[in-house]
Amino acid sequence: MTPLTLTADVTGKPARARRTAWVPTLVLILGALYCLVPVAWVVFAATKDRSELFSTFTFAPGTGFLDNLKDLTDYRDGIYWTWMANSAFYAGAGALLSAGVSAAGGYALGRYSFRGREFIFKMILAGVLVPSIVLAVPQYLLLSKIGMADSYWSMLLPSILSPYGVYLVRIYAAASVPAELMEAARMDGASEWRIFSRIAVPMMMPGLITVFLFQFVAIWNNFLLPYVMLADDTKFPITLGLYTLLQQGASQPALYTLVITGCLLAIVPLVALFLVIQRFWSLDLLSGSVKA
Repeated sequence: MTPLTLTADVTGKPARARRTAWVPTLVLILGALYCLVPVAWVVFAATKDRSELFSTFTFAPGTGFLDNLKDLTDYRDGIYWTWMANSAFYAGAGALLSAGVSAAGGYALGRYSFRGREFIFKMILAGVLVPSIVLAVPQYLLLSKIGMADSYWSMLLPSILSPYGVYLVRIYAAASVPAELMEAARMDGASEWRIFSRIAVPMMMPGLITVFLFQFVAIWNNFLLPYVMLADDTKFPITLGLYTLLQQGASQPALYTLVITGCLLAIVPLVALFLVIQRFWSLDLLSGSVKA
């Protein structure tokens, strides 16, 4: 019996191994289609007017996008753009504050030894496992007691501390900030704050950008917290605003085109943010490799 031989391609890899690579590729393609088909539906549906929405082929472009955009802008004197501005404020300020807190907490847990450090870290890990829905009602009761319910602070304060962000920065700080470099800075007379702000933060920047992006997307897409905290619709973020618009659409079907157009516009800032931050990821990683 002759032994089984594997032919090799020009790269030297066995042909059988090369063929089996189609299986994960096919799985990835199916996953991409599963994620992108709803987005494609929103894009095409936003271009259709009320008569075309339910009478034309699903993925056929329509002719009413500009009219839908005008109607959405005119709805209640442009309250949609107030919702967008609120979401930008909640997500931008919340993600920035969360990245700062995560930087300080993760750096302290990753680069300093003190009593209770492991216990604190385990508590943070436990916080990662707690669903946000469990915390929404207790957070509302606490903020209501101090008179902050239905305010901008009721959206910002619960977003500042991200257990996953602290965990991620702790891992990143332990790997990217050498203890020898910190000791050399101390010998040169640098204070702990100067070491953190001038040395550690630039070296942790790719990790902090990751925390910022994750937290921005989480706050932007958050529905439960504003649903519990806010009553004034002028303070609603885009998620809650579109929900109220959809609820009104149950009795006024003409509003469906506004909801779909609003959903499409709500995606644009997230895509733009990812494209911009991806550039900083590349620059930070490249500069880190050059410095190394």
